[in-house]
Amino acid sequence: MKVKSAYISELVRNLPDLPGVYQFFSAEGQIIYVGKAKNLKKRVSSYFLKDKHENGKTRMLVARIADIKYMVVDSEMDALLLENNLIKKYLPRYNVLLKDDKTFPWICIKKERFPRVFSTRLLVKDGSSYFGPYASVKMVSILLELIQQLFKLRNCSLNLGEENIRKGKYKLCLEYHIGNCKGPCVGIYAEKEYEEQIQEIKEILKGNAHTLIAKLKEMMELHASRYEYEEAQHVKEKMFILERFRSKSVIVNPLINNVDVFSIAMEGDTAYVNFLKVMNGAIIQAHMLELKKKLDETAEELLTIAITDLRNRFSSHSTEILVPILPDLSIPGISISIPKIGDKKRLLELSEKNVTYYMKELHLRYEKADPIYRVNRLMDQMQKDLRMQVQPRYIECFDNSNIQGAFPVAAMSVFKDGKPSKKDYRHFNIKTVEGPNDFASMEEVIYRRYKRLIEEKQELPQLIVIDGGKGQLSSALKSLEKLGLQGKMNIIGIAKKLEEIFYPSDPIPLYLDKKSETLKIIQQLRDEVHRFGITHHRNRRSKGTIKTALSDIRGIGPESVQLLLSHFKSVKRLSEAGKDEVATVVGKAKSELIFAYFRQKLLNEKGTS
Repeated sequence: MKVKSAYISELVRNLPDLPGVYQFFSAEGQIIYVGKAKNLKKRVSSYFLKDKHENGKTRMLVARIADIKYMVVDSEMDALLLENNLIKKYLPRYNVLLKDDKTFPWICIKKERFPRVFSTRLLVKDGSSYFGPYASVKMVSILLELIQQLFKLRNCSLNLGEENIRKGKYKLCLEYHIGNCKGPCVGIYAEKEYEEQIQEIKEILKGNAHTLIAKLKEMMELHASRYEYEEAQHVKEKMFILERFRSKSVIVNPLINNVDVFSIAMEGDTAYVNFLKVMNGAIIQAHMLELKKKLDETAEELLTIAITDLRNRFSSHSTEILVPILPDLSIPGISISIPKIGDKKRLLELSEKNVTYYMKELHLRYEKADPIYRVNRLMDQMQKDLRMQVQPRYIECFDNSNIQGAFPVAAMSVFKDGKPSKKDYRHFNIKTVEGPNDFASMEEVIYRRYKRLIEEKQELPQLIVIDGGKGQLSSALKSLEKLGLQGKMNIIGIAKKLEEIFYPSDPIPLYLDKKSETLKIIQQLRDEVHRFGITHHRNRRSKGTIKTALSDIRGIGPESVQLLLSHFKSVKRLSEAGKDEVATVVGKAKSELIFAYFRQKLLNEKGTS
């Protein structure tokens, strides 16, 4: 990518693969271009991929770019609407000039008796309900056509006041006779029934289109049952379009007017605050602010500082502020609230999404500039999440398993600085435990591992992870107590089902955020120890390295050995079993070989004694 500065190159490289709006700034800090993108990274990158743009203005634009800012949105349509808002607000030099507000169509439900439903580009504050805006005129036409087919609303502009209808001022028109209207003008269509239909339409236009889709499905099935396949296909196409449509966007919403939206995210000593300004029902401004703690300020205190600074900086006079937490702030005549549902909640979520991606972008930038940055940040986060006194730079994870109930083995994975250290992985053949016993096996492995590290004076890990619940954790703890290591290392257990983190002295498990990096590292440790243990099993089977006293009996192969030990659990129990019982496992011929072996072994022992 050929760009004029490493700074711009880094910005472009860290853009997300998401829909949104980007802004190009000049060296003087002016917005010179606003653009929309289905994929921010691909679209912005395209400006810098060509050596020479054919268009002279494009070459001039690229040459003047000194900074890039972006805002992530939920869909391509939202990006289109936000781009439209920002162009009108800032009039960037290299954008097409938009002179009026009649760019996108809306669907209006007029505030009147027997309301009309129609398309408009003009918003009138007369109490009517507006839905949209829609990026596609075709979508508006399809919706209105479907609504008319299903609900048979009037499309005339007559004044259907109660007095006019009672006096019989109007007559039924052609629309009634061809079945497009139910005649509210002459009192045939009851006002209550009409209003119920309007409420259904509002639900559909709010995005709750499932009712309409269900009705269309009934229509399609009815046409199909009558062998009217062309009509059925036509209805099916309408269903498909309706299922894809999003009825409205918070990017432009006439119901939300003159509102400031703030969201905050904390990381270490830094707070990141996103600010969205909504004027006349449209988002016209977005800004990100970083604050460094000086003392031990809370998130509420930092949010208070940010709100005061940003409102003053952008000369905001909004009478409503939306926040994720209530700041320690009271401004006369201004409402500060935490939205719980609806479009205001969606606005707050949009702001929070932009904070998240801003932080990701910063981390990527810092990590490329300094590879140690990611390690330090991750270690700090893990120390905090796992309530440790030190950073878990060195972690060992243990798991034990067995093959068909026999031959118990264990494995250990190792992570250093948040990454696998495969040269330090180990596997263990259980020596002192007969049969499958997870608790006893874990106790043996932990004892052997750390006894050896003590004897060889090797470094001990800061964290031990036991794959299992309280039982396995307690067994591991017994071995650490025997070795005098209790309290010298942190130890936790992780249960598979609910990803619960268990601590030795705490009966209540810890639940980490499913998306947290700490949980991902622990899960990766567990996956690695599983993989390493399974590989060890396979290698032993393929190489025939499962050795027991039975392996020396001529005519008894590895499969027979596994069957016998799976059934009898140990060689000792097998030697004490009856011939008939052995024959039921491996057959009469092999049982004879086994008994001959044990007789000879007994004679040899007597001879030596």
